[in-house]
Amino acid sequence: MKFYISTTGIKRVTISTTNSSAKGSTVATRRVTRRAVFPVVLLLSIVLPFLFVRIAFLVLESASACNSALDCIGWRLLGGSETSLLREELTRALVEAREGHGTNDGDYRREGSTESFNVLVNEMTTNQQDIKTFAFRTKAMLSMMELKVQSAREQESVNWHFASHGVPKSLHCLCLKLAEEYAVNAMARSHLPPPEYVSRLTDPSFHHVVLLTDNVLAASVVISSTVQHSANPEKLVFHIVTDKKTYIPMNAWFAINPIKSAAVEVKGLHQYDWSHEVNVRVKEMLEIHRLIWSHYNDNLRNANFQHEGAHERSLEALTPSCLSLLNHLRIYIPELFPDLNKIVFLDEDVVVQHDTSSLWELDLNKKVVGAVVDSWCGDNCCPGKKYKDYLNFSHPIISSNFDHDRCVWLYGVNVFDLEAWRRVKITTNYHKWLKQNLNFGMELWQPGAHPPALLAFEGQLLLRFHALQ
Repeated sequence: MKFYISTTGIKRVTISTTNSSAKGSTVATRRVTRRAVFPVVLLLSIVLPFLFVRIAFLVLESASACNSALDCIGWRLLGGSETSLLREELTRALVEAREGHGTNDGDYRREGSTESFNVLVNEMTTNQQDIKTFAFRTKAMLSMMELKVQSAREQESVNWHFASHGVPKSLHCLCLKLAEEYAVNAMARSHLPPPEYVSRLTDPSFHHVVLLTDNVLAASVVISSTVQHSANPEKLVFHIVTDKKTYIPMNAWFAINPIKSAAVEVKGLHQYDWSHEVNVRVKEMLEIHRLIWSHYNDNLRNANFQHEGAHERSLEALTPSCLSLLNHLRIYIPELFPDLNKIVFLDEDVVVQHDTSSLWELDLNKKVVGAVVDSWCGDNCCPGKKYKDYLNFSHPIISSNFDHDRCVWLYGVNVFDLEAWRRVKITTNYHKWLKQNLNFGMELWQPGAHPPALLAFEGQLLLRFHALQ
């Protein structure tokens, strides 16, 4: 074996043997091993401490954010960034907030909903709350905003509905012009009916038609269409009952535009001399109806409607006509006309297209009222409104006495036997139902004059399933 040392510095040591072939192999192997091991060891001594510290920080940082620490470590080691992890964490928190896992967002609502997103961010940064809390509070804030928007839309619908049922400007202006005409034109102040027709007002041989309205044009249409299609218009006597503010315009209109042949009487409520007992009962009735209307109006403003149909039914029940004095005084027709025994009642929205003479020949079979049921398909079907649309059948006093699928008879075209009305005391029965509704928390029916009338006239109806002609 030979041993060589270089004179220029100890850069290489060579050990050779006598076997030349073995020498080359041994030297090459030793050179490769020594050159590779030293750099690897040096690199590991630098990297391993750094890697250990980095893994420790990752484990501590991701303990509350990831399902598994290894998942987060692997994601970052494979090239993930803090932005990607934040996106994953925020997505997971939003999904939990949407599905309601772990925390009830009602807790955040009870703490107080944040009005502004900027305020929410400031609160989150100040209190150093986690992303999950941020997601739930954001959901609560958005939910409250959605409820406010829904409430605003419902209130807008209510206001539009009430406005649409108000007095049109043109009709109001007509009343003002007629009142002015009444003041300056002697003919407009003429008493109706003319003296030659006064005797007809209580004559039972004439056909007496009653209208309770404060709409001048509507009354004119009803009377004109009735006279136009009547075979004997000279037999007709129209009794218009209106309120004090409409009396002057109504009288002026029919005085200036008289109806030929027929007699027209215009009378204001202020011209009736009722007894103290009747006045007290009328005031009591109106007060109960006002309380019912206010009760439903408050419920409507606080309600969150799940079905549009329920919303529409409630709005319909709260129309201003539900508080109309003239609508509620229908139940006092016998007191309005104490000298009449039989009348035909026409509502203000009726346009008569046939001769009405047959109505006075109708045999009511000792019933109080002859009415029309809203049905065009016969006796065994009811395409129109039913009792369940007016009455609360969840209450036992209603469900035990009435059929919810029964067709509703209509106010509008009715024949009333006032003598039978007084005999069976329909008005007294009406007041009994009003008091019962008040005692049961005003939950028996929706606002309006028709629901209690359905109950008061029960058993006293002659119903027909086609228009009275």
